[in-house]
Amino acid sequence: QVQLVESGGGLVQAGGSLRLSCAASGSILSCNVMNWYRQGAGNQRELVASISSGGGTIYADSVKGRFTISRDNAKKTLYLQMNSLKSEDTAVYLCKCTVFYGLEHRHYWGQGTQVTVSS
Repeated sequence: QVQLVESGGGLVQAGGSLRLSCAASGSILSCNVMNWYRQGAGNQRELVASISSGGGTIYADSVKGRFTISRDNAKKTLYLQMNSLKSEDTAVYLCKCTVFYGLEHRHYWGQGTQVTVSS
């Protein structure tokens, strides 16, 4: 069982930066994949970035070159460094841990943190 709590959101001007954190109650070593998603008002949940247990990363085209996902297994924390923020980045950001149990995948979600970018 993994419980996740996001923090670091807030209000920032366009062009600014924020770093989101996702702290786990249990070890994130059990998380085979960790993700950041976002959900804007009236929009579907969108995958922003992923990082595997081996450190491989994938980004949505909309954030490539601006956002960086990382994980610190010792601190049991997932991060999302967001630079050059745009108004369209405004959303609730959520982290997810996926654990592979053989053919079964179990997903654990945080409650989200609001990011608002003013233009």
